[in-house]
Amino acid sequence: MHRFLIVIEKTENNYSAYSPDLPGCAATGETKEEVEKNIHEAIQMHIEGMKEYNLPIPESNSYAEYIAF
Repeated sequence: MHRFLIVIEKTENNYSAYSPDLPGCAATGETKEEVEKNIHEAIQMHIEGMKEYNLPIPESNSYAEYIAF
């Protein structure tokens, strides 16, 4: 099983999401729930494509943390 960090951002008109460990893999949605569903599907398709072309699945090296000041 692979785990990847995703970043979700609120834009002016919707939400967008991407994974820093999977360049080019992104999704959008009108709600947080929709973008989470869409990025999950996008990551699945991205990984399946990598497997089809015998590309190595990258290790997740990203992490996120909040900093309070």
